[in-house]
Amino acid sequence: METKGTGRSLAWPLATWGATRTLLLLLVFRVYAFPGPDVTSDVSVIYRGWYEVLRQGTFPLDDVTWQYPPAAALAILSPAVLPFLSYAHAFFLLACLADAVVLALLLRAGRGPGRSRRGTWVWVAGVPLLGPTVYARYDVMVTAVAVAALLAGVRHPRVMGALTALGALLKVWPALLLVGAVRRRAWASAAVTAAGAAMLFAVAMPGAFAFLTFQRDRGTEVESLGALVFHVARHHGWNGQVLLNYGSIEFLGPHVDQVSTAALALTGAAFAWLLLWRLRARHLPAHVLADAALTAVLLFTVTSRVVSPQYLVWLVGLAAVCLSHRASRMGAPALLVVLASFVTVLEFPLGFSHVVLSDWYGITLLVLRNGLLAAATVMAGRRLWRATVPPDASAPFPPQTTRTEETPVSS
Repeated sequence: METKGTGRSLAWPLATWGATRTLLLLLVFRVYAFPGPDVTSDVSVIYRGWYEVLRQGTFPLDDVTWQYPPAAALAILSPAVLPFLSYAHAFFLLACLADAVVLALLLRAGRGPGRSRRGTWVWVAGVPLLGPTVYARYDVMVTAVAVAALLAGVRHPRVMGALTALGALLKVWPALLLVGAVRRRAWASAAVTAAGAAMLFAVAMPGAFAFLTFQRDRGTEVESLGALVFHVARHHGWNGQVLLNYGSIEFLGPHVDQVSTAALALTGAAFAWLLLWRLRARHLPAHVLADAALTAVLLFTVTSRVVSPQYLVWLVGLAAVCLSHRASRMGAPALLVVLASFVTVLEFPLGFSHVVLSDWYGITLLVLRNGLLAAATVMAGRRLWRATVPPDASAPFPPQTTRTEETPVSS
């Protein structure tokens, strides 16, 4: 039976979630206008256009802006379950439903010994800081799948594997959730599910994997870490361009290829570090699964040549799962992610014109946002290594003794 104290502890996050999400819905429904560019046009124009193609049984074969794995079709087609609403309105409500699913999962995960409500508050507070963009992209749906996978991981590795595979087929990045998995059943389930689903899409719908060739000539997106080079260079005579390219605003021109190549090299270095950590990690209690996932996604976000505002939804969701464990060492990185979410809404959509112009206000916002993400990445990596790698291992960070409240998971 729920005690009076437990009821009160649930009332605040539920009330806050209800108030903030009502505001988000009012913004995407255009009852109130949010300053800056209209972020809902991606749904009403781009997603709706893809919907019309996908419902014919084929992927957008001639549209280079389609850059998603085949299961993304499920998210784009999902408004069909609400045929009595317009496409955009149905999509916004389904995005809100995915948000509510994450809330319910975190509330349940926060109960019991060794658990905490901190994760619930990270989600409740972090998501609305990103503004209406959250409900105007399908990333919140992917995040719901990823959160469910991580929370299932300790006790139900096969379920985690299947959900991780589904998430990866929706938007690739959830594959990184497996970096901290110690049970082979999770990997096996993910491989079988991914292979089966990929084969099904390839047979059922032409062009399921055409997206793999659609990004070969991408530039450097203006909000990424590497883009700061060109934002500053524009004040010193750099003669490149800022153009809409592959569905995002990118830098194109001299030396962009070199910066993009450097970003790919950094991503490779991030993968090598994760592999080194996984080979040397020995102390792997239950919460490390989520801590490793957050660290991995942070690494691949900050080294990417594209850092869109909706990427922060992934990080907020993973940070929330981490902090549902009392033993998690990701408290400070999670706070930095939440702060980066607030700066992100200042940068997009509120200050996006300044970013595109590369004026000093726009550059300052990018330095702050990307600096917070970079700091969160370094801090998360240090804490993950120190908490899991034995002191006698040769490590890039000095070891320190840690104490955990949770039982290690055996392989």
